[in-house]
Formats: sequence, C-alpha cells, structure tokens
Amino acid sequence: MSPDALVEDITHMLEVWVTGWAGCRGYDTRMEGRFPAAFGADKTGDWQYFAYDPSDIEFAELAAKTAESPRRILTVLTNDMARYHHLASLHGLYITSASQTMMVVDMETQDAEDPWLSDDDLELSTSETNGVHYALVHSGDRIAASGRVFVVDGTAVFDRIITEPDFQRRGLGSFIMKALAAQAFEHDVQVGLLLASLDGQKLYSHLGWSNVSHVLMMSSSAMEETDLSVD
Repeated sequence: MSPDALVEDITHMLEVWVTGWAGCRGYDTRMEGRFPAAFGADKTGDWQYFAYDPSDIEFAELAAKTAESPRRILTVLTNDMARYHHLASLHGLYITSASQTMMVVDMETQDAEDPWLSDDDLELSTSETNGVHYALVHSGDRIAASGRVFVVDGTAVFDRIITEPDFQRRGLGSFIMKALAAQAFEHDVQVGLLLASLDGQKLYSHLGWSNVSHVLMMSSSAMEETDLSVD
C-alpha cells in the first residue's frame, strides 16, 4: 500500500503499526471488536487497546475494558483531542500522555545504503531475530545508540530508537534510523511508520517524516506518563 493510500485509511494504518510494534517487542496481539490490542508483557503486564476516532459507544466499551485493571492502557489516535479529553473524563479515565504523534514516511525517500560512522571510536553492529532487525552503535563495551524495525505488509515499523545520554548531539539518532532503513530494504517496503515523542518529532521531521495523527493515551489510574514512542 502506498503512503497516500495508507494515510487515507488510518484505521488500517493503526492495525499495521500495532502488528509491527508488537512484533518488535514480542507482544501477543488480538482484536477487541474491530480494534487491535497488545499484551505489554514487559511494561504493564496487561492489555493495551488502540483505536482511531472511536464513536462514543465504542469509546465507552473500550473505556470499560480499560477500567477492569489499573495497568491497562487505552490509546486513541485522533486530531480531535478535546473530544477525547472530555470522553476520558466522562468515563473516569486519566490522560497519561498527550504529546506523541504517529508519523509516516515514503520509504522511497530514505537512503537504502548502509551508513558509515565518521567517529573512529564508534562501531555499528546489526542483527535479525524472529523478524526483528536490530542496529547497535558501540563505543568500546558501551552501547551508544540502538533501535529496531519490523516489516509487516510492506510497512517498516521503527521502535525504541535510543541514544544514550553521554552520546547525544552526535547525530546517532539519524544514523540508527538510516541503519535500520537499510535493513528494512531487505524486504519489499513502501512505507515507514512510528510513534514519536515531542523531542523525537524534530528528528524525524528532519529525516522527511510527516505527522499523521495525535496520540492520546489514558488509564483508569493516574500512573506516570506513558510513552509508546520510539525515542
């Protein structure tokens, strides 16, 4: 599916992203009605529900499922933030994150070649396990930056793009993204997808990514801010 066609069907885009994100993290998935869900075994130990602009009735049903456990999370993609802030309050849910966005890129605009490191004290290693491609930048025995990507239905879903504090502001975020893109091109990919934090949005915009939708996350408990973003 082309980037333009995928953006026109954000419900399908969300399903693809959940599949890829869960693939990156080894999570089980299922459908909750017409919406995808993933079991966050390593983070929450419970189900996380995802929906794009659910109706009031659909939201009420998802909110009820979320409220069954304080560790469950409901994530809504929307560009009508006020509506879902109101619905969350109406159904007793707390907003745990409202700063992330889903972003998309046409992979034809991305470099298919393996990048190179200009810093001699850094070294790139790549690997693949169970369909997940990994990129690590080492400085001696220390990890400087890392990330992963999982390809599903011609879409590369990027996840956990991390630059360690001592190695920030050296362009390693961009480097990891390029290294992962080069691995993704081992498959037939047309589109890239990710969820980005407020800081990450600047990096990905610089690399040619575009915002698709705001991401609103909520829970029945006032837990610490939740982050599904890649950075």
